Amino acid sequence: MRSVARSVPAPADLGVDVLGVPVGTPIDVELRLEAVMEGVLVSGTARAQVSGECVRCLDPITQTVVVELQELYAYPGREPDSDEDEAELHQLEGDLLDLEPVLRDAVVLALPFQPLCRDDCPGLCSECGARLADEPGHGHETGDLRWAALQGLLDRPRPQQGETQHSTAETTTKET
Repeated sequence: MRSVARSVPAPADLGVDVLGVPVGTPIDVELRLEAVMEGVLVSGTARAQVSGECVRCLDPITQTVVVELQELYAYPGREPDSDEDEAELHQLEGDLLDLEPVLRDAVVLALPFQPLCRDDCPGLCSECGARLADEPGHGHETGDLRWAALQGLLDRPRPQQGETQHSTAETTTKET
């Protein structure tokens, strides 16, 4: 058994569209390497700074992500078992192991699907793009176009008590 603690630069494309580890940012890994019958069992943690933007208000986000790693690296020449897929089998290359695919899978799966700057982020106004956290009472008066024809009825003066309102069609027929 051997313990290893290292800081390695982040590879390209370690993340998703809105949140990820910037290229070259240090990733701190603490690993435990154990020799087993099939190969070397690698287990430990990786810690990295991720940055991106909130999906609601587009403000910048910086978070620390810590992921658990555990993978078996087989000795060279080992054939996969019948229930293992050959693509899933990681092999040692001499005394070296490629941790990048395992690290990439763990980090990407640990990232939130829709990152937020805070849980109650109100986002942006869909009409004008104003940041709703800065303007809590922000709103726009919108009318339903299906009721627009009836809006004119509300603008007419209402008849007083005792008065009757006649339509223009009735008035013209009475005069002739």
